[in-house]
Amino acid sequence: MKKFSFLFMLLMFLSCAKEENGPSTYKWNDYLGGSDRNHYTDLSQITPQNVNRLKIVWSHKLRDSGQMQMNPIIENGLVYGVTAKVQAFALNAVTGEEVWKFGDTLKAWHSTSRGVAYWEEKNDKRILYTVGPYLYALNAISGKPISTFGKNGRVDLHLGLPKSAQKKFIISNTPGTVFKDLIIMPVRLSEGADAAPGDIRAFNVKTGALEWTFHTIPYPNEEGYNTWQNKEAYTNKMIGGANNWAGMAVDTKQEIIYVPTGSAAPDFYGGNREGQNLYANCLLALNASTGKLLWHYQFTHHDIWDRDLPAPPNLIEVKRNGKVVKAVAQVTKQGYVFVFNRITGKPLFDIDEVPVPASTLNGEEAWKTQPIPKLPKPFARQSSDLTEADISPFAGNKEALKKRFNTFNKEIYAPPGLSPVLLLPGYDGGAEWGGAGADAKNGILYVNANEMPWILQMEETQEISSGTSIDGSGLYKMYCATCHQKDMGGLPESGYPSLKGLSDRLTEENVLDLINSGKGMMPGFPQLSKDEREAILAYIYKGQKKEVENNYVNLKYKPPYKHTGYNKFLDSNGLPAIAPPWGTLSAIDLNSGKYLWQVPLGVTESLGNKRTGTENYGGPIITENGLLFIAATKDGYFRAFNRNNGNLLWETKLPAASFATPSTYIIEGKQYIVLACGGEKLGTPKGNQIIAFALENE
Repeated sequence: MKKFSFLFMLLMFLSCAKEENGPSTYKWNDYLGGSDRNHYTDLSQITPQNVNRLKIVWSHKLRDSGQMQMNPIIENGLVYGVTAKVQAFALNAVTGEEVWKFGDTLKAWHSTSRGVAYWEEKNDKRILYTVGPYLYALNAISGKPISTFGKNGRVDLHLGLPKSAQKKFIISNTPGTVFKDLIIMPVRLSEGADAAPGDIRAFNVKTGALEWTFHTIPYPNEEGYNTWQNKEAYTNKMIGGANNWAGMAVDTKQEIIYVPTGSAAPDFYGGNREGQNLYANCLLALNASTGKLLWHYQFTHHDIWDRDLPAPPNLIEVKRNGKVVKAVAQVTKQGYVFVFNRITGKPLFDIDEVPVPASTLNGEEAWKTQPIPKLPKPFARQSSDLTEADISPFAGNKEALKKRFNTFNKEIYAPPGLSPVLLLPGYDGGAEWGGAGADAKNGILYVNANEMPWILQMEETQEISSGTSIDGSGLYKMYCATCHQKDMGGLPESGYPSLKGLSDRLTEENVLDLINSGKGMMPGFPQLSKDEREAILAYIYKGQKKEVENNYVNLKYKPPYKHTGYNKFLDSNGLPAIAPPWGTLSAIDLNSGKYLWQVPLGVTESLGNKRTGTENYGGPIITENGLLFIAATKDGYFRAFNRNNGNLLWETKLPAASFATPSTYIIEGKQYIVLACGGEKLGTPKGNQIIAFALENE
C-alpha cells in the first residue's frame, strides 16, 4: 500500500467540504448509484451540447487482465473497485493512481465481481466485498481488514445455512445492500441438484454477526411451505437455489428491502420439486430490519427455464388518477416489466395468467399458467413472434436455417423436452444483470436488452448406481459436458471455452483450483473429493479414465434428464440466425406503459459496422439534463444518447469491451465518468484498465 501524501489528505478534505456546498449526488457511493438502483445523477457539467468533447483524462492499468463487471463506487476522494481476479482496490479519483489494493496475489480467485459496498459511521469507514465464500470488511482508507469483523476481518457466507450446505458452492458476484448497520447479501450457488439453499441473510456491518434470515424455500409452518409437493425440500438434501444473486433495492424511508430471487435447483427439470415453488422467481418485499415478509409476487411458477430475476428492481414514482404512487419496477429475462405499488404490492398494470403447454418429460409437471403483463409490451421479441421471414438477411445458409427453425417449438413457455425449444429472449435475457436505469420522479425506465436466440433441449441422464465407482469421463459428463461439450470443444460463441489443449494454457494446479472455485460464470465444485477432481483433470489432460469412488452428493435423487448445453441459434458466420436487432435500448414511460423510443444498441463490424445491435451486458447512466451513457456492447464502444429521443450523440472505441455499468462523480469542480474495461466475455480480447472521461479543457 502506498503512503498517504499531504496532497492526498488535502484532496480528501476538499472533496468532503465540497459535499456540503456542491450537488447532492457529487459522489457515487452505492452500487448502481444509490439504494434505489436507478443509475441516476443530477450532475450537469456534461451536457448534450458538449458531450462530444469528452476525453480520457486518466487510465489505470491493473495487473490482472480479464472480465470485469464491476460498477465502481466513489467516496473519500477515491474510486473503489475489484480486479478481474477479485482483488479490491482504491484509486485516487483525480489521477487514477493506486492508493491501496487488497487480496492474496498468490491465490487466483476467478469469480466475477460487480463491485463493493460502502458503510460509514463518523470516522469508521468500511468497504465490504466478497472473495470466494467470504465477506470481508476493509478499512476504506487503508484497505486493511477490520479485525473485529467476524474472524480476523471476514465472515464465511455459509454462516446460518443448514449443515447439509456447509461444503457446498457459495460466492457473491454482486455487492450487498447496506441498510443502517446491516448488509443484506446476495449469493450465487450451483444450479444443479447439489445447490445450497438461497436463504436471504443480513449480517451486522460492525461485527459480522448474522442478524436475520428469510427462508426462500420455506420451512414447515412458514407461509409458502405448501407450494412444494416435496415436503423435504427445505432440508437441502436434493433441492436448493431460489437465491438472490442479482442484488436488491431498499427504500430507506419505508425500511423495506426488495429482493428478486432466482429459480429453484435443479434448473431445467423439476420432477423432484413439483408445485408452484415459492419463493423462487419472486420479488420479495421484506422488512429491512427483521427480514419479515410484507408481500411477494412470483414471475415464473415452477421455473424450468432458468428464468431468474436478473437485476435489482428500480424504485420509482408514477402517476395514477392524478396522484403520485411510490412504485417498484422489475425487469425480467423474458423481456417483461412488472410494476407494483411499493407498499402494498398491488400491480399497477393488469397481469394475465396465460395458459402454457404441458411438459412431455416423465415425472415433470409444468405449471399450467404463467403471468404476462398487459403493459408495458415486451421490450424484447418473443419466440412466438418469429416466422421464417425473420431468418437473418445476412446469413449465407438461409435455407438450412429455415429448415432447422421449423423443427423448434416456439410457443411462449414451451417446456424443456427431448425436442428443441427456441428460447427468445434467451438464457441471458432480455434484461441482464446490468439492470435498468430510471428517471424516478418522472416514472421513465431505460433498459438495454439482448435479442439472441438460444436452443433449449434435454436428454436422458446416464445411469449411475449408488456406491459404485466412476471414472474421469463419467465425472466429466456429469459436471462439465453441458457447457464444454462431450468432445471438450466448448461453445466459444456462447462463452464456454474449448478444453482441448488445456495443458498448454494452464497448469494442473490452476485447473484443480478452477474445478474447486469456479471461474467467471462457471460454478465451483467444492463438494467433489480431491480424487474426483484429479480424475476429471486426468481425463481432460490425458484422456485417462481413472476410476474413483463415487461421491455424488445427491445420488439418491439424480434427475432423469439433463440440459444439453447453452447453444445459440447462429448462422454459418457465427452471427445470430434471426434478423436484427440483436441488442436494443428502450425508454418506457411507466405512467402509461407506452414506449417513448427504442433503438438498436451496438454495431457488427463484420457487416461493415451496420447498426444491428449486439449482445450487451452492463447498464446505463441516466443524467437529469438529458443524457444516457452506456458501454455494455460486444463491439467495445462507449456511447452517449439523448435520453429524450434515443438519438446517438457521441461514441468512442474503448481499449477493451466494458461489460459493466459506468459511474459518475464530481471532484475539484470537474465531472468524471469512470468505467472498467475488461473484455473477455463474448470472445472479446481481454483488458485491464479503469478509465475516466471528462470534458476537454474544463
